[in-house]
Formats: sequence, C-alpha cells, structure tokens
Amino acid sequence: MGGQYRITGDKYPRMRPPRRRARMAGIVVVCGAVLGVAGWGTLQLVDVFTGGGGTASAAAAKACATTKSGAVASASPVVLPKPAQITVNVYNATTRSGLAKTTADELKKRGFKVGQVGNASAAFDKKVTGVGVLVGAGASVKTSLPVVGVQVPAAERRVDAERVADGAVDLVIGDGFKGLAVRGDAERALAALAAPKAVAVVKKGC
Repeated sequence: MGGQYRITGDKYPRMRPPRRRARMAGIVVVCGAVLGVAGWGTLQLVDVFTGGGGTASAAAAKACATTKSGAVASASPVVLPKPAQITVNVYNATTRSGLAKTTADELKKRGFKVGQVGNASAAFDKKVTGVGVLVGAGASVKTSLPVVGVQVPAAERRVDAERVADGAVDLVIGDGFKGLAVRGDAERALAALAAPKAVAVVKKGC
C-alpha cells in the first residue's frame, strides 16, 4: 500500500459466508423433510393394505400357525353294529374240506351270528386265489361289512346291488386263507374303527 491509502471512519467490512453455501444447506434440509414425510406416508399405506404394522402381522401369522397346527375338532363317534347283530354266511371256495365249518365256529366264539355254512357257489368255487371275498349289500359298506372285515383284513370287499339290505355278510374263503385275524388285533382294529377322529381346523383368512 505504501501508506497511500488509509481506512478512516468507524465502519469496517464484515466477513460473510458465501450465499451459495447457505442456499445449498437450505435445499438439503427441505429435501430431508420431504423424504421423511414420503417415508411415513408409505409406511401408513403398507399398514392399511397389510392389516397392521409389523407387530400385528407377526401376531396374526403366529395365530394362523397355531390354528393350523393345534386346533382340532372331534368328529362324532361312528355307530357300528355289534357282532351279535351281524349274520355271517361262510362259504368254502377251496379244495380243503371242513374250512367253512371251523371258520364259522370261530366267528361264533367272537360274537357273530352264523347263517349258512357250506361250499361256495359256482361263481366263486375254486376261483378265489386270495385270502377271501366279503360280499354285502350296498347299505353294509359302512356298517356290517367293515365290522366283519377286521376279522379278515386282507379279504376283498364287494357290494352286491341285488342283495337285500339285511345286514348279512358272505365270507367266501379263498386259497390264501390261513385263518381269522388274531382276536386281540381284531378287537383293537374294531375299536379304532368306531372311535371319533380328530379333524384339523384351519381358520379362514390365514
């Protein structure tokens, strides 16, 4: 300066930050506020369409899982006829003599009524290669036929549409017959057949 210029008076220049920086700072603050509001709005929309927040959704999912895996409804017990109410006709379709009588005697010991005992008709005679065939009327499918069936679990079951619905069942003994089921096993199978079954209940909307 060389002393040519001197500052006189009581006013001095003040240092101010550039206006550009202040403007940028303001823009950043405004953008942050806008993003915050937009995020909050999005979260509310998600809650509306999903049925609640994270906690509610987790609780609902847990409730559904519990309902699917744990909730059961007991079915009504199946009413089956007693062995004493069922007549069994025993026919021998094999070449082994006396098989129908011995089987009929055992069925009688187990509480069944025994009807006709003898050789099988021409439709079955020497034509049954398996354990045997159980024949009943259409009405016996869920009544007397399964009760006799536990005594000969491997026997084939057939329905005779022309048969009178008297509850009687024909047991036609085949070549593979070795005897009736073990009595204890047959009794347990019959008890399971008549017992109510638990049915899983799934809550709608899960």
